[in-house]
Amino acid sequence: MRHSGKAILGAALLALGSGHAVKAETLTLCWAAWDPANALVELSKDFTAKSGIDMKFEFVPWTNYADRFLNELNSKGKLCDLIIGDSQWIGGSAENGHYVKLNDFFDKEGIKMSDFVDATVVGYSEWPKNSPNYWSLPAFGDVVGWTYRKDWFDKPEIQAAFKEKYGRDLAVPATFAELKDIAEFFQGREVDGKTVYGASIYTERGSEGVTMGVMDVLYSFGFKYENPDKPYEMEGYVNSEKSVKGLEFYKALYDCCTPPGASNSYMGEGIDAFKSGQVAMHMNFAFTWPGLQKDEAVGGEKVGFFANPKGPDGEQFAQLGGQGISVVAYSDKQDAALQYIKWFAQADVQKKWWSLGGFSCLKAVVEDPSFAASQPYAQTFLDSMAIVKDFWAEPSYASLLQSSQKRFHDYVVAGNGTAKEALDGLVKDWTEVFEDDGKM
Repeated sequence: MRHSGKAILGAALLALGSGHAVKAETLTLCWAAWDPANALVELSKDFTAKSGIDMKFEFVPWTNYADRFLNELNSKGKLCDLIIGDSQWIGGSAENGHYVKLNDFFDKEGIKMSDFVDATVVGYSEWPKNSPNYWSLPAFGDVVGWTYRKDWFDKPEIQAAFKEKYGRDLAVPATFAELKDIAEFFQGREVDGKTVYGASIYTERGSEGVTMGVMDVLYSFGFKYENPDKPYEMEGYVNSEKSVKGLEFYKALYDCCTPPGASNSYMGEGIDAFKSGQVAMHMNFAFTWPGLQKDEAVGGEKVGFFANPKGPDGEQFAQLGGQGISVVAYSDKQDAALQYIKWFAQADVQKKWWSLGGFSCLKAVVEDPSFAASQPYAQTFLDSMAIVKDFWAEPSYASLLQSSQKRFHDYVVAGNGTAKEALDGLVKDWTEVFEDDGKM
């Protein structure tokens, strides 16, 4: 679905009370089609009321989101004035000149990156990483965590059967080993007259799903992308013994404990599996939590939330999701787009963003003493954002991701080869990408 990228932007005359005629601009904001986007439409009405600038929105389903908007940016299209781009795009978008650098604007407007959650600044805004070069404002904090059927966990007969089998109380898992026990316990069990399954996890091949799921486990098992002292040296890190054990665990969890037909599952399929009452636990990004909490069938008192568990050595990390909002360098309306960013950065706007179902990255919101109790999932969000790691944000991230998607899916879902072979192959693939980039 390639479009020319020419948006027809209507200009209207707005008569102001003073009698001056001012040309009203229309900004187009591009993002993914998902629940938070609907919340942003609602929130943005306040911006239009305040500024007189109309907002249009171009939302694309997650499965096409990267292709659609990276094509748009690479072709220097003018469709998007503002874009909420994925965290992994930041390197390529900075180096290829797709995004406006925001440092001078932030300085002029008194917008301080230290006011935002540190991990989101590194993850969504900085390139090069850990340098004070900013290409976006943290817009939507997101991280992989878990939802579970609290009502099932609380049933006395299920509690008794679990304790008899495992010698401990059925509770939120502290470790991945405990999570697997719980998933195996529920797999094929009858609950409320219906056969249920252990867990929904990410396995999707076409975009980024299986990588986001596998990495979410690998980090806590000890996987590292590279030698901390020698960038791009991956041998013995990506394919370390600990990494191999993590990948073997992920495959074992897929084999033992997922519902039928779960070979190509990502965010939407996970939501469906949980909402339809198929699974006891559900891996997914935090953006799903407000909707699940409100769900009439499985929400309210029936649902609980927990952060990604610890690995065998006590390490605990979670895969960062989320996005920053950037001004597109090809837009003819950069001044108006910067006005939107200035407005969006305000504390009162960010508080309302959270109340509507957006995940604010502003410390004034998330560090407010009332935040943790503001929603049943708020504390889990805080705990999860404190342990995040992210996939490569290199300009060649798409090639790096294609390799991991293939290697992980071939092993985890298709059952080809060993975990060690998959990770050895990944080192080879990634090394080739970085050699082509002149980085090795």
